[in-house]
Amino acid sequence: MIRIGHGYDVHKLVEGRKLILGGVEIENNGIGLLGHSDADVLLHAVSDALLGAAAYGDIGKHFPDTDEKYKNADSLRLLKCVYGLLKENGYHIVNLDATVLAQAPKLAPYIVKMRENIAEALDLDVDFVSVKATTEEGLGFTGAKQGIAAHCVCLIEK
Repeated sequence: MIRIGHGYDVHKLVEGRKLILGGVEIENNGIGLLGHSDADVLLHAVSDALLGAAAYGDIGKHFPDTDEKYKNADSLRLLKCVYGLLKENGYHIVNLDATVLAQAPKLAPYIVKMRENIAEALDLDVDFVSVKATTEEGLGFTGAKQGIAAHCVCLIEK
């Protein structure tokens, strides 16, 4: 049985927060993403894609922002929990493809490390993990540098 999932996440950019994407801390002049956890939109989109493919709800269901134990949580740790749930229920991740939408900063220098972090968390070969970044040419909230968004699609099998 093969199943596909799609995940999407968005967080607002604010001063005084670290910018963490794909488990990588990115220099952005003290501007990062606002959220209950570390606000890693890329890993949240990956988690939602995997949970959605298995019809297990979303990241908010499993790690609610009303629960203090997830305050400033490391999203790589949360992703490993998602993987554990899938594995425990007999699912195998085939591959995933993610896109980060951000006008700035430029993410190309960080993509390899993001892929490696995701692959390690999901016990996958890095060749089965794709991460891309794009701007929206100044359009919308990402183009106006008000936030960062991410999409992910994945394929799992049982």
